[in-house]
Amino acid sequence: MTRPGFCEALQTISGFVTDFQNSRPEQSPLTHTRTNHAFFPCRTKVHPEQQAASWLLCPSPRASGQPADSCGGPGFCCPQKLQFLLISCSETQDLRAETPLGDLWHHDFWGNQLSSNTSHKSYRPLTVLVFRMNCYLSGGFHPLSFHVVNILLHSGISILLVDVFSVLFGGLQYTSKGRRLNLAPRSSLLAALLFAVHPVHTECVAAVVGCADLLAALFFLLSFLGYCKALRETNKEGTQSTFWVLLSILLGAVAMLCKEQGITVLGLNAVFDILVIGKLNVLELVRKVLHKDRSLENTGVLRTEGLLFRMSLLALGGTGVLYVRWKIMGTGPPAFTEVDNPASFASSMLVRAINYNYYYSLNAWLLLCPWWLCFDWSMGCIPLIKSVGDWRVIALAALWFCLIGLICQALCSEDSHKRRILTLGLGLLIIPFLPASNLFFRVGFVVAERVLYLPSAGYCMLLTFGFGVLSKHTKKKKLIAAFVLGILFINTLRCVIRSGEWRNEEQLFRSALSVCPLNAKVHYNVGKNLADKGNQTAAIRYYREAVRLNPKYVHAMNNLGNILKERNELQEAEELLSLAVQIQPDFAAAWMNLGIVQNSLKRFQAAEQSYRTAIKHRRKYPDCYYNLGRLYADLNRHVDALNAWRNATVLKPEHSLAWNNMIILLDNTGNLAQAEAVGREALELIPNDHSLMFSLANVLGKSQKYKESEALFLKAIKAHPNTASYHGNLAVLYHRWGHLDLAKKHYEISLRLDPMASGTKENYGLLRRKLEQMQKKNV
Repeated sequence: MTRPGFCEALQTISGFVTDFQNSRPEQSPLTHTRTNHAFFPCRTKVHPEQQAASWLLCPSPRASGQPADSCGGPGFCCPQKLQFLLISCSETQDLRAETPLGDLWHHDFWGNQLSSNTSHKSYRPLTVLVFRMNCYLSGGFHPLSFHVVNILLHSGISILLVDVFSVLFGGLQYTSKGRRLNLAPRSSLLAALLFAVHPVHTECVAAVVGCADLLAALFFLLSFLGYCKALRETNKEGTQSTFWVLLSILLGAVAMLCKEQGITVLGLNAVFDILVIGKLNVLELVRKVLHKDRSLENTGVLRTEGLLFRMSLLALGGTGVLYVRWKIMGTGPPAFTEVDNPASFASSMLVRAINYNYYYSLNAWLLLCPWWLCFDWSMGCIPLIKSVGDWRVIALAALWFCLIGLICQALCSEDSHKRRILTLGLGLLIIPFLPASNLFFRVGFVVAERVLYLPSAGYCMLLTFGFGVLSKHTKKKKLIAAFVLGILFINTLRCVIRSGEWRNEEQLFRSALSVCPLNAKVHYNVGKNLADKGNQTAAIRYYREAVRLNPKYVHAMNNLGNILKERNELQEAEELLSLAVQIQPDFAAAWMNLGIVQNSLKRFQAAEQSYRTAIKHRRKYPDCYYNLGRLYADLNRHVDALNAWRNATVLKPEHSLAWNNMIILLDNTGNLAQAEAVGREALELIPNDHSLMFSLANVLGKSQKYKESEALFLKAIKAHPNTASYHGNLAVLYHRWGHLDLAKKHYEISLRLDPMASGTKENYGLLRRKLEQMQKKNV
């Protein structure tokens, strides 16, 4: 009687791994070759080699205009999934326990070497350290713990602002016992409440990477309060005052190591010292300068003891910190593209100035009316103003009308209290915003809600002062109070709504469609979300719109090409991927995907060249080595295939598909001993991979190591009890082993799970005939 093969079914080398941006790569359709036992293809999705997400996750998105990706290039990595960029963070090696802590000081926020020309230059080692501590304490990359930390930070900052606002509104006055007085308790509380519920903060609190802004804000405020300690006794000089100034500078440096914006606290400290302690009247000083008044030398600010000393310390400390920061950056500022910040690439200085100011007006509008919020404002979301005839110039005029009015009141008012509050409010609004203003260097975004976290404190201070002025000049105080309560309620409601949109990526992406319909990245992300859910038809529509809005959007071309490949529209897929690598020649993921398409078109030489090009641009690319091995297997270049898959497993030891294919190829070529050795090595590295258990069990069964084979089959079935081929091949093992009752049981389970499995039906037929013959012999 014919001996039963393992299902007498179809054996296959696992399919290709494509590289989607913002996705774990999917497998391509499987190709099958006839063999003597079945292989259940592994369906485990595989992470490509990580440059540092995207996003992870990705992630927020990088300031380069492309969110961080899980593929090593500047693509998009799961940035705004439920974890909100946690994936991009979790794939950063700096967060893993095995990475030395010293590496944090040489890497940027996304885990790249700062000395690299491709580094984002966002140097935030203390934020990464907090992430790492969070991972350690929570036992892994759990989104909940990261969100709890962000909420606690925001709550603490809001409480701390009560103290800060009390200083800004009421000044520094102390009791006889040395306790600082809060001369404006209501104003400071109201301003802190307005800050706490401002909807523009939703991104910083809801997005995991917003922790950088929150930590920077925390140390920013601590630095300011520390500086106030130095001013406690302005008539005394000595080590105590110097200590607090130095501590304030140190806290400012800590804030900068959380996010670059933090260093601006030194500017606010200087303004506060000059205006509040020095009691400088700018208008009076200008008048004396213009009239060459000899009493200029007696100006109060110059007589303030210790002021020049403190200013010197701030200037030297700030310069030193910035110099060290610049030296750490290594190769100069990061390189951005036109889609990141189109105004900064405009050839006309007038066009640049107009658009920069328009961006400022949009930021001001987000503070004033935070209803239109979007996770990303780049890629055509805000078209350039190219002439003064554009109606949007009105926004610039409105912004400067308000600013000039406030500045005039801050300088010219006879009320010194009013001058001080307006000046400090404007300082807190403007100074922390300066790094994002494009005035000193090009930034990698157009508008970003996260950079308004600290400036919004200045806005809340000015708004509170305005309510106070209105209350003093009207008898309808209850109406003003009701209006203030209404604003607090509406902002709270908007925070709840916006937080709900941040709960999952579909709501987040779709909410952006109404705000930024011209943003190619928004359409791209909606398309990616649809593709992940299996709705390829709708995903194609959004990908095509993304490419239409931005004809150089190579990441959209890459993902669209992958979907078209899966739909067997190979010609168009090849055209898109070829265009992508033509636009961006170092786009390794697109080169690899192009190779997969060319392989499917039987253009093997071109496919091999594309794979080689991908590896040239990304040396550590395990998925590309895997696909190269798949190509060699098709060409029956078995040694080359095994070498390529071995390279994949060296770069990524948990690469299950590469291990599986090595086992299968060695099995198919009769090298059972080597197949067994590779299988055992793989299971040591990935002990819970059921597909590896299954493959090794097949090899052991053919080597007549039935007991060990049985144990592995049973473990695989325990992990995946509804996999028909697992039961079918275990039945074959029992059939060969002579345990016919058990064989019959598992054949029947397998056929119940997959009634169309021809190999299982054939083997079951062999078993039934054997059982019938045995029954006749017994009779």
